[in-house]
Order: sequence, then structure tokens, then C-alpha cells
Amino acid sequence: MASLREEFEKQGAWLFRWRSYLPFLSIPLVTYALTQSEYFGRSVGHVQQTLWEIFSISVSVIGFLIRCMTTGWAAKGTSGRNTHGQVAESLNTTGIYSVVRHPLYLGNFFLTLGFLLFTQVWWLVTISALAFWLYYERIMCAEEEFLRQKFGNAFLEWVNETPAFFPNFRKWKRPSTSFSWKWVLQREYSSLFGLISAFVLLKFFAELLGENEIELKPLPYVLLGIGFVIYSVLRFLSKKTKFLNINRPK
Repeated sequence: MASLREEFEKQGAWLFRWRSYLPFLSIPLVTYALTQSEYFGRSVGHVQQTLWEIFSISVSVIGFLIRCMTTGWAAKGTSGRNTHGQVAESLNTTGIYSVVRHPLYLGNFFLTLGFLLFTQVWWLVTISALAFWLYYERIMCAEEEFLRQKFGNAFLEWVNETPAFFPNFRKWKRPSTSFSWKWVLQREYSSLFGLISAFVLLKFFAELLGENEIELKPLPYVLLGIGFVIYSVLRFLSKKTKFLNINRPK
């Protein structure tokens, strides 16, 4: 019988491979939750609701900026979007990786939390936060076991100094690589479009299911259109040209 650590590692490897698709399983739950959304608009007032929506979007923006910060300073062959297995050509221990071991997942947490808060359905926030922790806890276990086997003592020293998920900013070490906006644009353009489209869709279905009406305000859809254009241009530059390529150190 496998030990608990081995079981977590096995589950984490499977979840890591399918992490881009498994969140879609939550769509029925989110759809049901949206029938109870728009709480502030129905109970307090539209001004308070607008302020809450701005706050929720800001939480997700923080998550996106954490991802950009992580990606912009990451060495080549690390912090990637690989799905078939763990990849790490070097061990990141400086910059944001000096204050927290899993900054991309910290960014994902804030991204997701902003979406959930936007719905104004408290039980959905609670259930999803718990599911997020159980989900990513196993992925983090699998990643760390891979890094432990590959980097040995260097990894153990980093683990002893750096918290797993809750940052300790007093441990900040200057990044060993320079920040690259090209690297960010190449690797985070889909996150940016996902951020914009998720909030527009949430607002649309929250009004449709929560209040049985749709206010066709142009701004969200203009932003969605701009986001799609930016996404298309960056995807073309990333996939069809070498414009965003950089000679990134390992």
C-alpha cells in the first residue's frame, strides 16, 4: 500500500496534467450559484454593488500581476504551461520565489477568488476555496517531489527558507534574471483574455439568472472586443513569428 505522500504525489501528477480542463467541471455549480447572484443590487443598492464588483476585479488583477511578476523573472524552462509532466531546467530561488515557493498558484488563487467574490454568493466562495486548497495541495506535493529528486540538497535548503503558499516578504532576494515584458506577453496573453472574458460572462449570466434581466451596457463588451484583438495579435506573434522570443538564461 502506498504511503500518504506517494498517494498525494500520484494524485497531484494526474491533477497537474489535467489542471487546465478540470475547472470546467464546476460550471453546473457556478451556473446554479448565479441564480442567487447580484445580492448587493437586490438588497442594498447598485452603487454598493458597483463598488463590490470593482473590489472583486481588483482581487483578480492582483492575481494576474503575481503571475506576470513570476513569469517576467522566471528562468528558461521553468514556470511554464506544460501539461504532460513536470519540467524544470533550473531551480528558481530568487525574486518572488524567494518569498513563496508556488507563486503561480498564489496568483491563480487571487484570480479565482476575484471571480468568486464577483458572484456575491458566499457559499460558492467557501466551497470553491476549500476545493482549491485540496486541488492544488496535491499538485504542489507532486511538483515538490519532482524538484526534490532533481535538485536534492539545493531544493531542501530552499524549502527550509521559503514558505509554500503564504509569502514572507522579509526573505526577498533580488532576482537573478532581468525582467522581460516579452516573456510575460508570450506566456500570459491567454490569462489576460481569460480575465476579461470571465468577468464579462459572469456579469452577463449574473444579470440573466440572478435578476432575470440584461443591462446591455457597452463598456464590458467593448473591453471584451479589445481583449480579443490583443489576444489574437499576441497569439499570432507568439506562434507565427519570433518577435516575442528572447535569449533567456537557464
